[in-house]
Amino acid sequence: MGRGFALFAGAAPEIIRASAREAEGLGYSSFWVNHPGATDGLAALALAAKETRHIELGIGVIPLHTRGPDSIVQGVRANALPLGRLLLGVGSPNPGALRRVRDGVAALRSELPVRLVVAALGPQMCRLAGEVADAVLFNWLTPEHARRSAEWVRVGATAAGRHMPKLFAYVRVALGAAACDRLLEEAARYATIPAYAAHFARMGVKPVETRDRSPRHHRNGHRRRERGASPSGEAAQVRGRAALTARALS
Repeated sequence: MGRGFALFAGAAPEIIRASAREAEGLGYSSFWVNHPGATDGLAALALAAKETRHIELGIGVIPLHTRGPDSIVQGVRANALPLGRLLLGVGSPNPGALRRVRDGVAALRSELPVRLVVAALGPQMCRLAGEVADAVLFNWLTPEHARRSAEWVRVGATAAGRHMPKLFAYVRVALGAAACDRLLEEAARYATIPAYAAHFARMGVKPVETRDRSPRHHRNGHRRRERGASPSGEAAQVRGRAALTARALS
C-alpha cells in the first residue's frame, strides 16, 4: 500500500516546501496538491519539486473545462516540473465530460512524457479512465464503493487491452476539537456540486460517511491512503480506514 500526502495548493509556500520535505523524509511515496479555482496547482507543485529528489509529485486534479491541454502543457514546462516524477491529474464535469477527458488525455500524451491520472466518480468515467489513463484518482467514497469503482476501471482497461491503471484515493481526515465541524462544512460544499451530489446518491451515503475524524489534534490538509504523526489511538483509526480503502483498490 502506497502512502501519499495531499495539501491545499493555496497553502503558504513555506508550508508546501516544509510538508514536501517532511513527506519525502518520512518515506511517503507521493506528495499532491489540488488545483482549486484561480489557484495554480502547477506552481504550487513546483515549490515541492525544488525541495525534494525522489518522491512522486501529483496534482489532483486540473479541470479541463477551465484549463485546456495547451495551457497545462505550458504550465508544466514553465514551472520546470520533473516529468519523471509527475503524476498529472485531469478531470471534467458534465456536460461533455467523457469526450473532454478522452481528447484532453490524448492531447497531453502527445506533448508530455508523463503519467496521466484521471479523476473518476461514476461508472462511465471509471471505464474511460481504465481505457486511457495511467492512474485513476477517486474521491469521497466508501471502501465498498472503492471496490466497485476499481472493477469499473478494470472493465475499461480489459476492453482496451491495457494493464490495470494504478489506483489512488483521497482518504479525508480532520483532527482536533473542530474536526467534525470542518468535515461537515467540506461535505456540504461538495454536496452542492452536481457531479458529487449524484456520486453520493449512487453510493447511498451522506458525504460525511466517507470520512475519518479525530477529536483531539488539529492539522491542516488532506491525506491520501494514510496519514501519520497523530497519537496512537487516532493513528490506529486512520490506518484502519485507509487500509480498508487500500484493500478495496488492490
